[in-house]
Amino acid sequence: METPKKAPRGTRKRDVPLTKDGIYATALELIDADGVEALTMRKLAAALDANPMSLYHHVPNKDAVLRGVTERVGSQFRTPEREDASWQDRLRQLALDFRALAHRHPKLMGYSFGRADFIQPDDPFWRGLTETLAAAELPAPEIPRVAATLRAVFTGLLVSELTGALQRWSTFPPAAVGPGGDEAPAPSNNVIDTMFSCALDAAIAGVEDHPARTRAKG
Repeated sequence: METPKKAPRGTRKRDVPLTKDGIYATALELIDADGVEALTMRKLAAALDANPMSLYHHVPNKDAVLRGVTERVGSQFRTPEREDASWQDRLRQLALDFRALAHRHPKLMGYSFGRADFIQPDDPFWRGLTETLAAAELPAPEIPRVAATLRAVFTGLLVSELTGALQRWSTFPPAAVGPGGDEAPAPSNNVIDTMFSCALDAAIAGVEDHPARTRAKG
């Protein structure tokens, strides 16, 4: 008996209907593996074993997919609430958890950090940041400004880390070692952790010494 031929991948009827959540989850897997630039609607359809045209019933284009994936990942951000912790400790933990999220999805987050719409007012990270600054007794009008500054500091530092720029800069000047003239080795993860911690210390000190906070307490 002749074995029936399978229909080409992406043209067979799926056993499970497509959903936005399923599309975003698969897109995230592809991005984690190959990066944002490598993602196409055709590749996404193939990974879902679906006809490419069927994707457009759920998402209009690649940009919409990327927005959905970014929102999906951002909604997963969580920092344990510790009512007994100082605002300084809360801010530190918030930044460290944000960094951990970036390390889980470096290719997506490296892309997302460059978008002005990456952070929204109702995002867990932004809410946690503004609530922490309120606990620091900053005047209400200053909170979004300081939060925006800290967001820029954290994401700028993380982009530099995720792209390897921070690691390279930390070896300047590029001193040659050994007879082969090799460049100095890249710093260890512990060194980068310490650099991030130092930047965080400086950010916290900046909030502590903010003129508006000083005037309010005085």
